[in-house]
Amino acid sequence: MNPFPVITSTLSERHLSLFLQAQYNLSTKTTCRLLKTGINHVYLINDGGQKSVFRVYSLNWRSEKEIAEEIRLLNLLHENELPVSYPVADANNNYIQKLNAPEGERFGVMFSYAKGEKVFSFSPELHKEIGKIMAEFHQLTHNLYLDRVTYTPEKLLIDSPRYFFGFLPEDSPEVEFIRYVQKHLSAKLKEVDETQIRKGVIHLDIWFDNLNISEEKEITIFDFDFCGNGWLSYDIAYYIMQIYSTEVDENEYLLKAESFLKGYEAITPLTNEERRILPMLGECIYLFYLGVQCQRFNNWSNTFINEVYLKRFINLRIKRWFDYNKLG
Repeated sequence: MNPFPVITSTLSERHLSLFLQAQYNLSTKTTCRLLKTGINHVYLINDGGQKSVFRVYSLNWRSEKEIAEEIRLLNLLHENELPVSYPVADANNNYIQKLNAPEGERFGVMFSYAKGEKVFSFSPELHKEIGKIMAEFHQLTHNLYLDRVTYTPEKLLIDSPRYFFGFLPEDSPEVEFIRYVQKHLSAKLKEVDETQIRKGVIHLDIWFDNLNISEEKEITIFDFDFCGNGWLSYDIAYYIMQIYSTEVDENEYLLKAESFLKGYEAITPLTNEERRILPMLGECIYLFYLGVQCQRFNNWSNTFINEVYLKRFINLRIKRWFDYNKLG
């Protein structure tokens, strides 16, 4: 009897360890432990205290070319001494592994280990340092192009939200609000003076969950899975919006957001137009990532995506940010 087809699988830690030992010339004592099964699957590799992280991309989530472009970006950043988790080549100097999973061929990449841990809330001084790192990143990627997605207002604001409309009643207040936001912000963003907006390669997902902070206060940024092309201010907008979502006290939010911006502008200034549109861009990215969650319902988000979750997210995150910044 043939095996029943699957849409996703979790690779065996033991067998993946054996595979990686052979590919990377690791010792036979190397351990492999699953860290999470999210958009992609991530494993912690430990060879006698030498740690690294192996990411297994979900089937058809990223093409081999897209992954190669992510690697090209990370190598550029690493060569310029930016504190990022960078790709590690195997014994044959290959970065991308091909894994014959039950659902089809999946890709895998080894990354350097990001020292430290995720910290939910941290000091204004560290936010300032992250601002500097982001600005240095943008200096390197200004006018750079990757053969990957280009993030436009339409991509973020219109295309991605289509995935979650089917999860909510069409006549619900939440759907009515989102459709208003789409129409309103689409018109506003068409008025942007693009001659005053820097463009290049962006991360699109820099926040506390994608960076580690060591005991020595060293910062390492990781997970460039959503990197692509677009306005550099998307990264700034997303980071500030995430500070707002994690800080209960408004004064703390304002202090930390301003510290982050001071750090950024200590390296490179924002234009007035870039600063003006930050709240609108943050709202667009909120909609984009909610769409991603719904897009990946079958092989990731079904443990938490439902009507109640979506309504809470829209009201407590998206609408709250919209109202706070008086975007209406």
